[in-house]
Amino acid sequence: MKAAQFYGKKDIRIRDVEVPQAKDDEALIAVEWCGICGTDLHEYLVGPQNIPIEGHPHPLTNDTLPVTLGHEFCGRVLQAPANSKLEVGQSVVVDPRLYCVSCPRCMKSQTNTCLKWGFLGFSGGGGGGFSETVAVKESMCYALRNPEDLEFAALVEPLAVAWRAVKSAAIDSFLGRAVLILGGGPIGIALILVLRARSADQIYVSEPTTKRRAQNEELADAVFDPIQEKVGDRCRALTGGKGVEFVFDAAGIPAGCYDGFDSLAHQGTYINVAGWESPFTVPFGLFMFKEVTIKPSFAYDDVDFSETMEAFNEGKFKGLEQMVTSRIRLEDILEKGYKELIENKDEHIKILVSPKAD
Repeated sequence: MKAAQFYGKKDIRIRDVEVPQAKDDEALIAVEWCGICGTDLHEYLVGPQNIPIEGHPHPLTNDTLPVTLGHEFCGRVLQAPANSKLEVGQSVVVDPRLYCVSCPRCMKSQTNTCLKWGFLGFSGGGGGGFSETVAVKESMCYALRNPEDLEFAALVEPLAVAWRAVKSAAIDSFLGRAVLILGGGPIGIALILVLRARSADQIYVSEPTTKRRAQNEELADAVFDPIQEKVGDRCRALTGGKGVEFVFDAAGIPAGCYDGFDSLAHQGTYINVAGWESPFTVPFGLFMFKEVTIKPSFAYDDVDFSETMEAFNEGKFKGLEQMVTSRIRLEDILEKGYKELIENKDEHIKILVSPKAD
């Protein structure tokens, strides 16, 4: 079968590889769609970082590069274990996380921060979503109630990232609570969709690029240009001078961080979802004087993924289709996928790849 494999920095190759053989507790999945993630782009540009290299195999898979890429994927069951709840032909979404189940964090069900954490699509194992078929444990498969939803089901994974971040606010409803999102890319859009599902009615977004501002304006209540506007002033003007109660950082840049702290109300909460390439530096005066709470949110755990899947099956993510800005074939993944996102990133939210054989 065909697969997109990572060999090193700016070295991704479409190769013929063996079809994986499912173990007794595994299902064989024919991949329908797989999304290109910002982490995929980061590995391509400066990696390997999350991908294990020769001499340093991943502790759970014992694999090193080359590895088959792709972790945001959905598909159909080709083969199921004996006595499985899965059925051949069933449409599923795959939770791509790998964890040990035995470390202190896993023992507390904090599997998102397993001390040996990994992902299909980065760490080896049964493959990745940029291939025609993947072998995964049955427990990683979540069934779709409506097979037609497979068209957008690869988006469940980034939605799960946003779901955990929004849950970390630890409130029952966002109705009447003002929220600011820093960065209007894929996770920023996912945060809007999850917040709407949690009854948020005052969602503001700070996004510097014209195209992405237009994309966000279709979903958010107000979108600011941080280059031309003072984001904190805009937030206070819309909240009677108070400021927003929550900031979700999906950008990971110092200027955005300052705007976030400036926009927060007294005793507001700053939730970081982004991966930072520079040190995370807190604006100390705003932090102290406002008594801000800072929370990190890393990936998602089993409960987060299950809850996200349930919300997806119930149709709670209104406007989900706006996240998909392009669909391509596996053989075009470099030119129309990775390079397109690097050279024209402001034109896109999510590019989905189909690895199905013609």
